[in-house]
Amino acid sequence: MSRHSFPGKAGATEVTIGWDRPLETFFVQVLAPHAVLADEETIILWEGTAIGELPTAASAIRIAQPYADLPETLGATLETDRLRTVATHDGPAQTAAKRFIDR
Repeated sequence: MSRHSFPGKAGATEVTIGWDRPLETFFVQVLAPHAVLADEETIILWEGTAIGELPTAASAIRIAQPYADLPETLGATLETDRLRTVATHDGPAQTAAKRFIDR
């Protein structure tokens, strides 16, 4: 799994984007200030939670762009993260857990 965080904009406090090898998807999380608790944050957007949901770095970047200024090299970085995991296989726990996930 890779994880890259950036300062948020447009009401977001932080944007995290990365690659989740077991789910074979890129993901995006956007945090914003909690409406009630001033020192807390809440997730306002979380994409890439299903197997293969965001198959390309570009699809994740498109979702994240309105919420953060992202570096131009992020696509290459994310694809490199994905390629580094190509030869990695699920362990027993991941294999067992995937039986409970709807495909």
